[in-house]
Amino acid sequence: MKAVCTILLVFVCTYCPAAEGDEPVRDAAFYEAAEQYIVECSRDWAETVVTGDRTKRRIYFADDFVGTSTDGYRYDKAAITRETGPATFTVSNTLDHVEVRFYGDTAIALGEETWVKKDGSTGRYVWTDVWLYRDGEWQIVAAQDAAAPPPDPSK
Repeated sequence: MKAVCTILLVFVCTYCPAAEGDEPVRDAAFYEAAEQYIVECSRDWAETVVTGDRTKRRIYFADDFVGTSTDGYRYDKAAITRETGPATFTVSNTLDHVEVRFYGDTAIALGEETWVKKDGSTGRYVWTDVWLYRDGEWQIVAAQDAAAPPPDPSK
């Protein structure tokens, strides 16, 4: 039994990162910079719906990204970064608000955006994006979008 405990202790000390003491220290400046970057990328995503320029998306979308559209369809990085040129139906898509919450190397971004179509119709999306910090960079790994009614100005 003592031999088993010794082997287990050696295994834990050798292969568990927390046991090595290599956990990175994240200070307030790290998270402030991360929040600024995530908001900036969220704005880019909203604006490029109209412009069609997907260049930056290739950087901040993880290769294993998966999203769910407002009508329930799944999409991946290839779909979201495909060059399509300027929008044919949407004249503006504005990021209205983003709140970013951190849980270690994971960030949850909760956002809202409003859009205007060429026919004058308007709408609003609310969404939740999941970001991971890995290999020294923040990337979006999942997104859930929902169509929402316009905000109630009385509230």
